[in-house]
Amino acid sequence: MKIVKALFAFYINSSIHVAFAVTALLGVTQLNFTINLGWVFYAFVFLGTITGYNFVKYAKVAGLHHRSLTRGLKEIQVFSMICAFCLVIVITQLPINLLLYILGFGVITFFYAVPFALGYNLRSITGIKIFVVALVWAGITVVVPLVLGQEQFTTQVVLVFLQRFMLVIIWILPFEIRDVSYDKLSLSTMPQQLGVNRTIVVGLLLLVAVLGIEFYNNNGQLGNISAAIIMCLLSGIALIKSKKAQGIYFASFWVESIPIAWFLVVHFFFQFSF
Repeated sequence: MKIVKALFAFYINSSIHVAFAVTALLGVTQLNFTINLGWVFYAFVFLGTITGYNFVKYAKVAGLHHRSLTRGLKEIQVFSMICAFCLVIVITQLPINLLLYILGFGVITFFYAVPFALGYNLRSITGIKIFVVALVWAGITVVVPLVLGQEQFTTQVVLVFLQRFMLVIIWILPFEIRDVSYDKLSLSTMPQQLGVNRTIVVGLLLLVAVLGIEFYNNNGQLGNISAAIIMCLLSGIALIKSKKAQGIYFASFWVESIPIAWFLVVHFFFQFSF
């Protein structure tokens, strides 16, 4: 049992689960737009998420305490280095024009963790942390794959980007509610500014907007609409159940499983053409 718990903790703490979540959103985009992305781009998103997230989470800790890292952190550090090495190899297989878009989101991720002016990074600037993360997730799972698939940037694409942006904000809110007692007041997170209950209300209102976009974009396509309703119900339940004192894996496993569940439901309906 201890081995299972240790493996699960590594799975969560090394960002493998969040990598599956981001990759699942990529799958939703591919199915909705019926484009062929290929395994190389999926590998890039999966490896890039692990590398980027672990860099953001652990770079400062590793830099300050590199000689006294716990065994778990050392294992994550080695794992991240292996993923980063594989990521470099995968990147060389991507089209040149795509790399320009990837570079832009990569720079944002880098300066999310690394100070760029007067000791400030994007994460520490008042009130924008949640929007930076949402921008990167939406960009990597909507904009970049559609560039690869040579899709035109129509009103539908803009609305899908906006929908994905709002969804990521919704899925981050349980984390911010959990951390409200620990985050610096200077971050001005939504729960710090509005309180937990009002933050949940904002999240639920965003879910209404997400569903509105889904109905508008899909014009009666039962499969996509049904999948979106299920996903929004799961997201709404997660929001309502969010509180300061929550289970250790409530946000980092269950909430981050929602994009994976969404992809599986979309894939099911896609297979049976509902």
